[in-house]
Amino acid sequence: MLKQSDSPRNTESGTESGTYGGADSTAQTLAQAFAAYWSKPQVAALTALDDGTRSLTYAELADATATTAANLFARGLARGDVVAIAMSRSLDAVIVLLAAIRCGLCPCVLEPKLPAEEIHERLTLVGAKGLVFDSANNELAQALKLNRGSAILAINFAELDTHAEAESKATDSTREPPIDAQTPALLLFTSGSTGRPKAVELTQRALLNNALGVIAHTGLSPQDRLLHVMPIYHTNGVNNQLFAPLLAGATIVFADRFRADDMPALMERHRPTIITGVPTMYSRMLSQTFTPAVLASLRIARCGSAPITEALHREVEAKLGCPLIVSYGLSEATCTSTMNPPHARRIGSVGTVLRGQSVQLRQADDTMTDAPGVEGEICIAGRSVMTGYLGAEDATARTVTDGWLRTGDLGRFDEDGYLYVTGRIKDVIIRGGENLSPLLIENVIVSETHVQACCVVGKPDRDLGEVPVAVIVAGSDSTLQAQDICDSVRRRLSRIYVPHEVYFVDALPETAVGKVDRKSLAGLVRDGLLHAVS
Repeated sequence: MLKQSDSPRNTESGTESGTYGGADSTAQTLAQAFAAYWSKPQVAALTALDDGTRSLTYAELADATATTAANLFARGLARGDVVAIAMSRSLDAVIVLLAAIRCGLCPCVLEPKLPAEEIHERLTLVGAKGLVFDSANNELAQALKLNRGSAILAINFAELDTHAEAESKATDSTREPPIDAQTPALLLFTSGSTGRPKAVELTQRALLNNALGVIAHTGLSPQDRLLHVMPIYHTNGVNNQLFAPLLAGATIVFADRFRADDMPALMERHRPTIITGVPTMYSRMLSQTFTPAVLASLRIARCGSAPITEALHREVEAKLGCPLIVSYGLSEATCTSTMNPPHARRIGSVGTVLRGQSVQLRQADDTMTDAPGVEGEICIAGRSVMTGYLGAEDATARTVTDGWLRTGDLGRFDEDGYLYVTGRIKDVIIRGGENLSPLLIENVIVSETHVQACCVVGKPDRDLGEVPVAVIVAGSDSTLQAQDICDSVRRRLSRIYVPHEVYFVDALPETAVGKVDRKSLAGLVRDGLLHAVS
C-alpha cells in the first residue's frame, strides 16, 4: 500500500484551504483563481506585466483578457476548442494565452520559425479550431492557406483588440459549458526520446496545482519582480514564470529572449528579485559584469529543465550572491514537481516535493518506494499529471500507469526528503553488462578539470556493446589533454567509467531552450563526425 502522507516525498493528499501568496486555494480551476485574485482591491492596482515600454496593472490585465476572450468567442470559437497562438514574443501574446485559459479555451503556443509544414502537422495533431497570429506571422498564416473554407479559423490579433465587439458578444460566453477542474487548459509540445513532437494536454486543475505549489515553495509575493527571458511555448516559461507569479501579485518584467550580453542592462534597469534560466544561460552569464546594487535586489535565481553540475552551481551562486534554486519536473507533470527551498537548498539535489504532488521511485519489480538511499525510476502522481498525449493513446499508456507518470529518470531520496537525480534510463550506457550513468561521469570531469562544458554519451563497441566517450568544451584551458580527462575519472571512479575516447569541440549542440542536445551529440559520435583526441 502506497502511503498518502504530507511527508516531503509525498504531498498529494491535499492542498490545504487558505491562501498561497494571496491566491485563494479553494478555487478548482486556474480561471477561477485568476478571476478571484485579480479582482481584489489590494491587487488590482499592482503592476502585473511590464515590457519596458508598456505596463499593465492587474485590473488592466483582467480587462484586456476579458475583451480578448469575448472576441475569440465572437470569431466562432467555443469553450473547449484548441486555439493555437503564432505570435512574436510580446505582451499581446501573453494576453491571448491568458484570455484563452480564462474563457475555457485550450491554448497552444507554437514555437517560432518552424516551417509551415511542421506547423500544419501540429495544428492537425491537436485538432486546432483557431490560429491567432500577429503581423510578424502574416506570411505563416498565408502559407497555411487558412481561408474561409478551412476547418481552422485564421484570427488576426489586430481584430481582437476592439471593445465594441467584445461588449456586443460578452454574453455569448455565459451560454458555454462551465469551466471545471478537468477542462483542458494548455497544450505543450514535447519531443521526448522519439524525436517526433507529442502534444501534452494539461487541465485547469493541473495548471492551478503547479502554480500554488510553486508559490508555497518559493514564497512568491507582491514584492517580487521576475525577469522573464524564456520562451512561452516552453512549460517553464508559462507555468512557473507566468501563471505562478500572476497568482501572487508579483510583477513580471517581460523582456526579449535571453542574450547573456543583455542581462547586465536588463537587471540594472528592472532590479529583479527573481531570475530564472537553464544551466547554459547561467554559464554564459558568468563572463558578464553586474553592479553590487543590481545583485543586492536578487532574492533567488531559479534553475531547471536540465542537470547542472555542482561546480557550475557554486560558480553561479558566487557570481550572483544569492541562492541558486534547482528544481525538477516535466511537461507531462505540468512543470515542477520538486524544488529546493530557497533558504535550505542543497547543492546536487533537485529539492523536496511540491504540495499537491507525490513522487516515489519504481523498483525493478514494479514496487514503489520513497525510502532514503534507494535508487529507482522517478514517478509522479497527483493533480499535476497530464491527461495524456493527444492522438497517442499507446504512448500515454506506456508513460502513465496506475496514475503514476514514469519519467524515465533515475533518482534517490536522502533522509530529509531531498531528491537527487542520478541518471536517465535511456541515457544509461551499458558497457559489457554494467550500467554506467553519464551524469556521474560528467560531474567528475567538470569538478576535477574545470572544463567549460562536458557531455558523456555511449558509442557502439563491437566487444563491449557500448563504451563511454566524453565530448569536452575546454574553455580557456588550452593545455587540457585527453589524458587529463581520463585521469580525472580514474581518480574518482572505477576503470569501467573511464572514457574510451575524448573529443574537444568549440560548443555542445543545444535544443531551442538551451539544453544540451544529447541525442544529436550521440549521433555525431556514432556517425564518426567528431575527431577523437588521443
